[in-house]
Amino acid sequence: MMQDRENQSILCTGESGAGKTENTKKVIQYLAHVAVSSKSHGATPTKSVQRRSTSSDLMSRTGLTMAQGELEQQLLQANPILEAFGNAKTVKNDNSSRFGKFIRINFDASGYICGASIDTYLLEKSRAVRQAKDERTFHFFYQLLAGTTEKERKDFLLDDVTAYRYLSNGNELIVGVNDSAEYAMTREAMDIMHFSVDEMNCE
Repeated sequence: MMQDRENQSILCTGESGAGKTENTKKVIQYLAHVAVSSKSHGATPTKSVQRRSTSSDLMSRTGLTMAQGELEQQLLQANPILEAFGNAKTVKNDNSSRFGKFIRINFDASGYICGASIDTYLLEKSRAVRQAKDERTFHFFYQLLAGTTEKERKDFLLDDVTAYRYLSNGNELIVGVNDSAEYAMTREAMDIMHFSVDEMNCE
């Protein structure tokens, strides 16, 4: 791209469970890391920033470092939000993307990331109301019911997962996944993406 000054494309494809979602995350992490490494080369050290307890988990999962700029952080943190609302457990895959996405990353003449956009399409909306045996609906439903505080549960009028007919066929636990911790990470990703409190609370 930098040598020939031409747009480049990467196509991640394959059958369910082949690793498209994880591979896409690694590609984005790599591009963000390379762009920031070039930007920060020779820069003076910046003052450390204190993070909340869940930040270290979120940074570790996405490959973030505190040296990375806000734009790169937002690019990486868009993915956990998309996964929460668009991925689900299927028979073959515990984190299957039930939609397609086209990610466009813009670089300036120096190779720095200067913008990005994500187009989503073909969302499997039927999964919200019907799941096969041993499958779940979108992750966020379970994150919300497992991770909210007592006050939030009261404010949002939430009940136990078994009370919802739409979730009754998909009340399956995912081995190695803590829905409550995932909820905290999703909320923090929304903070990084500058979601307002009203937007996060649907007010």
